[in-house]
Amino acid sequence: MEGECFNKLPEGCVSTILSFTSPPYACKSSVVCPMFRAAAESDVLWERFLPADYRHILSRLVQPLMFSSRKEQFLGLCSPNLIDGGNKSFKLDKWSGKKSYILSARELSIAWAHDPKYWSWRSTPGSRLSQVAELKTMSWVQINGKIRTQMLSPNTKYSVYLLMKISNRAFGLDLIPSEISVDVSNRTQVCNGTAYLICGDNKKKEMERLFYGNRKEMLKSRVIEGDGRVPYERGDGWMEIELGDFFNGDQGDEEVTMSLREVKGQNLKGGLIIEGIEVRPKCI
Repeated sequence: MEGECFNKLPEGCVSTILSFTSPPYACKSSVVCPMFRAAAESDVLWERFLPADYRHILSRLVQPLMFSSRKEQFLGLCSPNLIDGGNKSFKLDKWSGKKSYILSARELSIAWAHDPKYWSWRSTPGSRLSQVAELKTMSWVQINGKIRTQMLSPNTKYSVYLLMKISNRAFGLDLIPSEISVDVSNRTQVCNGTAYLICGDNKKKEMERLFYGNRKEMLKSRVIEGDGRVPYERGDGWMEIELGDFFNGDQGDEEVTMSLREVKGQNLKGGLIIEGIEVRPKCI
């Protein structure tokens, strides 16, 4: 009886109802009755799940997306897609349709990255992006990234992550924590804190204690107080450190600045490999 009632509803009406749910729910609803099945596959519904600027995003893809329906288009954008000449990666969250970006190392402002004495640039099969940057040796590290809120989904809380690896020859990266921050223009500072680039093992920590003595504690006193975040392994072979988060409302276009810096230790350091910075919807 209920199925017969649903079948009497116009397909456009059912599509409108489903558009207020989520992409996974719309897929599950297709088993309710034939009318729901038709509405759950309709281009009208899946275009509403796509971001308003999806045509502009499609024009920036490095590899054109092949699709025969708006649903296929949505699902294709839920996988990482290179845009802007391979310097950024874009994808939609399959649960909510929210936008996320990865800014490649080439899109970041890395102090002295243009000087081959301090940084090297190379392609790596382990990265989806065009090039990564590896720190050779330098006494300080400063990495900044910027993104406009207009590029992101409105009324969404975002987290920011530095994507990185540590080479086998790494040194000097965990003497003191790095300072991290996320700022949004025209607002007070949204988030700041500290992070360790290497978790470190007990043997190495003991060696550092013997070698550096009290210098490590003295240097740590120069750094702002923070929670001392550490990197976590991702499913793609890289590691990530959360730099902070912010809420993107709908008040207009603002600039978000994200940074990691260690400029107070004054010790030589090397072996840090930067893939980029990811800005993605925060999991609640």
